[in-house]
Amino acid sequence: MTEFGYAISSEEHNPLDIVRHSQLAEAAGFGFAMISDHYHPWISAQGQSPFVWSVIGALAQATKRLVIGTGVTAPIIRIHPAIVAQAAATSAVMLPNRFFLGVGTGENLNEHVVGQRWPPHDVRLAMLAESVAIIRKLWTGETVSYWGRFFTVEDAKLFTLPEAPPQLMVGASGPITAQTAGQIGDGLIATGPDKEVVAEFDSNGGAGKPHIGQVTVCWGPSEEEAKRTVHKIWPNSGLTGELSAELRTVTHFEQAVKMVNEEMATKHIACGPDPDVHIAAIQKYVDAGFDHIYLHQIGPDQEGFIRFYEREVLPNVQ
Repeated sequence: MTEFGYAISSEEHNPLDIVRHSQLAEAAGFGFAMISDHYHPWISAQGQSPFVWSVIGALAQATKRLVIGTGVTAPIIRIHPAIVAQAAATSAVMLPNRFFLGVGTGENLNEHVVGQRWPPHDVRLAMLAESVAIIRKLWTGETVSYWGRFFTVEDAKLFTLPEAPPQLMVGASGPITAQTAGQIGDGLIATGPDKEVVAEFDSNGGAGKPHIGQVTVCWGPSEEEAKRTVHKIWPNSGLTGELSAELRTVTHFEQAVKMVNEEMATKHIACGPDPDVHIAAIQKYVDAGFDHIYLHQIGPDQEGFIRFYEREVLPNVQ
């Protein structure tokens, strides 16, 4: 049976609103939520980017049943994996049996801020695998010293730990990353309904583990208005290839999205008030093999989206 979650778009909402929206999502029946971990929004029109670990602490107190995960944290440059291990362990203590850590190879947009070199993807993937090994070692509660290819840890021990380590999910956008995700992760996170990604994850040790897919939508009073909202707030959805990972600054994204028209921005996004359009978008992920699906509503009207999905979408998904 498919489980449905709520995407907390940190790039679009201030932390107090995030907490309120998450409470509404929990009350509406969403079982989990995934919160993005950014230093910058993609473009200035999105307007926000709070520190994810502070917001998770607030969510731990404001919600009762909602499972919370990061979607996703990059434990490779901006934040050392030893610190991510501590942050995630503390979050798991505050959210007993309802926290998981989602990790990925990150974007230059967020990682360049500490002034280190932005490596090519194959190097970042190797860094991610090493960082996951470090995080898992620290979650044992043992004193850890580690001298690796990318990271050093010396005499580190976590004293605040949950009863059992949280699940560690790995983001993948292509088959090569999916192979690594299957080998090192407790579950898959993806943002497209790609059957090949699911197949590669499963064939490399991921079979039977959760497959989490993000569906981006824009509910609105009309399809036309929803499409305008997407083009104004989330035109980065129309960028192709590796640009989302490689562009360095908000200014670079704003320059790039000038080439994105409304049709390009909304090509893969369910827009408007017709529940069948939204159900069809979800079904693509179900057909691709995803058993956990979380919905990203673009724009400020999160309450309207939550009510719409509670009444007209989630009860009608097969």
